[in-house]
Amino acid sequence: MSDTPVIGVLALQGDVREHLIALASADALARPVRRPEELAEVDGLVIPGGESTTMSKLAVLFGMMEPLRERVRAGMPVYGTCAGMILLAEKILDPRSGQETVGGIDMIVRRNAFGRQNESFEAAVEVDGIDGGPVEGVFIRAPWVESVGAGAEVIAEHGGHIVAVRQRNVLATSFHPELTGDHRMHALFVDMVRAVK
Repeated sequence: MSDTPVIGVLALQGDVREHLIALASADALARPVRRPEELAEVDGLVIPGGESTTMSKLAVLFGMMEPLRERVRAGMPVYGTCAGMILLAEKILDPRSGQETVGGIDMIVRRNAFGRQNESFEAAVEVDGIDGGPVEGVFIRAPWVESVGAGAEVIAEHGGHIVAVRQRNVLATSFHPELTGDHRMHALFVDMVRAVK
């Protein structure tokens, strides 16, 4: 059996292509996932950045929300960036009407916490478990984590706010590592998938 994990990128909305490239560079077989039957064929999944309310509504519309929740509960590794982090939270502060989450990490997130689009920024972020110095993080209308439960492990902070969390097989960052040439976050996730494959 091949050691190359098959990792999907939820392709309902957001920066799908960049994640496919980053995963491929981290030695995964990456493919877009839009339907439950495609979700059933992957070993792990990335939920990209984008607009979390839109992604939530599209996941329901495409019949993906329940299959996603079931796979996460069953232990499938998932990595969410920015909007993906919001979707992996158990609770959102000030959710938009009709906004649902997949869940998976015992955390409360605040949407757009770092400000509007024109307040986007890049920052070097020290991430526990990533060797070779800080990761370059791109923060675009990024959330932050207000609080975590006992099961969640904080692996990075920026400006006094939690920006990366891991709980068992679920990983989330409020920044976009896929928009830089640094693919170490994706390599960490590929290793997580390989460990349970």
